[in-house]
Amino acid sequence: MVLEQWNNADRTATEAALIDLSLVVSELAANAVRHGGGLAGFEVTPTPEGVRLAVHDNSDVVPAAAFGAGSLPTKHHGNGYGWPVIIRLARDIAVDLRPGGGKTVSVLVPLV
Repeated sequence: MVLEQWNNADRTATEAALIDLSLVVSELAANAVRHGGGLAGFEVTPTPEGVRLAVHDNSDVVPAAAFGAGSLPTKHHGNGYGWPVIIRLARDIAVDLRPGGGKTVSVLVPLV
């Protein structure tokens, strides 16, 4: 449904852009489940630049890695690759605490 709203005669999402979008969705949802106390909501909004995602979880902890450089860890310690992938593929990353508890992580994934 989102792609039908986004694709038109002047622009079409490339296969590479759709793979990027899928990776970001997967990482955001996995982070909410694994580190955020569970997935509390998920929103998808097409924009002229791509797709805006908002993932709500139940944790008030703002991940420090969310605003890092996107460097991949040199050693694997069981986690640590999700945020670098998100940072490399998404734009306009924001983490906002929700009034009732938990947080919302929002990003824009370009499709151009």
